[in-house]
Amino acid sequence: MEEDTDFRIRFNSLCFITDHVGFHGTIKSSPSDFVVIEIDEQGQLVNKASDEHVYKVHKVLPEPNNLAKKPKLDLQNVSFEERSNQEVKTSAGCSDDDQNYEPASEKADTIKDGILRGEKEHLDVFGSLLDEKTNELLNQYAGDIKEKWNSKTELIGPSPEFSLGRILDKNQRATLHSAVRQKFPFLITVGKNSEIVVKPNLECKELCHLVSEEEAFGFFKYLDARKENSKFTFKSDTDKEHRKAVHHFVNKKFGNLVETKSFPELNYSADNPNVVITVRFREKAHKHKKRSLHECPERKVIHTAFTLRKENLEMFEAVGFLAIKLGVIPSDFSYAGLKDKKAITYQAMVVRKVTPERLKNIEKELEKKRMNILNIRSVDDSLRLGQLKGNHFDIVIRNLKNQINDSTNLRERILEAIENVKVKAVKLFLTPEDSDDPVNRAKKYFLQTDDAKGTLSLMPEFKVRERALLESLHRFGMTEEGCVQAWFSFPHSMRIFYVHAYSSKIWNEAASYRLATYGSRVVEGDLVCLEEDVDDEHLPSSKVHLVTEEDESANTYAIHQVVLPVLGYNIQYPKNKVGQWYQEVLSRDGLQTCRFKIPPLKLNVPGCYRKILKHPHNLSYQLIEDADIDVKKDGSHIDEATLSLLISFDLDASCYATVCLREIMKHDF
Repeated sequence: MEEDTDFRIRFNSLCFITDHVGFHGTIKSSPSDFVVIEIDEQGQLVNKASDEHVYKVHKVLPEPNNLAKKPKLDLQNVSFEERSNQEVKTSAGCSDDDQNYEPASEKADTIKDGILRGEKEHLDVFGSLLDEKTNELLNQYAGDIKEKWNSKTELIGPSPEFSLGRILDKNQRATLHSAVRQKFPFLITVGKNSEIVVKPNLECKELCHLVSEEEAFGFFKYLDARKENSKFTFKSDTDKEHRKAVHHFVNKKFGNLVETKSFPELNYSADNPNVVITVRFREKAHKHKKRSLHECPERKVIHTAFTLRKENLEMFEAVGFLAIKLGVIPSDFSYAGLKDKKAITYQAMVVRKVTPERLKNIEKELEKKRMNILNIRSVDDSLRLGQLKGNHFDIVIRNLKNQINDSTNLRERILEAIENVKVKAVKLFLTPEDSDDPVNRAKKYFLQTDDAKGTLSLMPEFKVRERALLESLHRFGMTEEGCVQAWFSFPHSMRIFYVHAYSSKIWNEAASYRLATYGSRVVEGDLVCLEEDVDDEHLPSSKVHLVTEEDESANTYAIHQVVLPVLGYNIQYPKNKVGQWYQEVLSRDGLQTCRFKIPPLKLNVPGCYRKILKHPHNLSYQLIEDADIDVKKDGSHIDEATLSLLISFDLDASCYATVCLREIMKHDF
């Protein structure tokens, strides 16, 4: 099918809405020239402290009770990586995401005390539930199995079993099952009616071929405990192929129960390329648990809200750094929207399974990364994309100049432009970027070669999401299954963001085409909003009207009422050239039959409507005369005062400041 250029009008051919001349200037000369502050749903700037919300450091939150599937022995909260004086010490066990970090010396004492306490509990359980002879035979059986493993002797015939006898009480059976697995992680227990039978744990033996015995035993203790919100970390590892083998083993054997993630160590560098594998239980593993015999109330997951201030930092890089510092994974963070990199930005965030006190403890470390956290407080739930009213911008435009061949006084031009835009609508949508940097070069290489491993070597470490995807493609292959696994390597919020990004791109192009084709006229087949004050994202289809021929003739509706659909299964398209454009683009992208409900990818996108024109709110400005500078011109030096413009305004969610500036300045960036 030949491509109709009329349907492919792009951003650089956009018409302007207002008719002033405009001016030239430079934005984002430095991050401090572009400040973005999120506006929450209550209309408050998120960088402002509120006495009723801010967490007080001295206030200690009560520790919630853990939900257990069955009575369990208390595990030690231990990670494999403990550092003291730059020496690595290892300890088997797991860590609880709700505990604060402790100094290495204090944690070592805690570990030692915990191990002694655990051993005492084992003795108490075995002494109370088993007779002396059975207890002795169990230890002898365990010793024989361990000795055969250490001697590399292969067991011939069926695995030997040992019976602990019948335990009639269900509670006591559960306690004994756990005690055996915790004391002897290389053994498993199975129930036969009321009898408990002990066998060798062949999966533990297999894992011992990949990692140290200490790690393998610690991992199986962690699995048996099933302590909610806990994680297990293997020793740091520089061998990518070895890490891949460990990932494969855990996912193949226990993928329905746990998930694995690789994280660079905090001091990761080319000279120290250590990466750790962290294991944690999948959420569904706990959601589907049976209630304990004592009917323990279900534990409520901790949610801590805060405002993140970052400077010249990509948001996903910031989230990745926070995740490492807090011992959680990126998908534990939620946010209402993404923010610019080359800027100072403030945005609301919520992290799961982390207490306010623990978040407070990492403030100093974040400052080294050009990050700060404000307004720390406990909340009930996560954030969702779009859960904001808009954004406030404080922008400095430098190197102000007249348009070419414009001799009018520059100050007059600036005043004219801003006053004109104050009272007229501004077209707001995303302008795409195209640059030749290492990230784009790596992406181009992948598109040309399908070489995930090679692309990983080119992709910068800070590109967290791109590297996560490439890791999955390298691990599972360039197949349909590999692509699905790569998709699920992203946190849910990030997956939704990409769907929204594509939908927004199509909407942006549609808005461009609509305005270039029909201008400010409202024509037959347009969609208009019948409500004035309704939020775009919550505009129901019942409030969207299809413009008729009679409506057009009578000039019933104005351009500010025109809406366009954001892709989804619950929207209608315009019945004119714009509707035809949508169908052409969806066909071009292979989505002509897509209903935007894709169960295998867990996608369910209803769609919505957005007005094609928006107003900036609370617009103010100030002309700043920079210090006189020495300018060389026509071979001589003259003193010339340069002007900068400080402009502030608010925009609704999903609107972009650069497009507002483009309309003011009549200048593409």
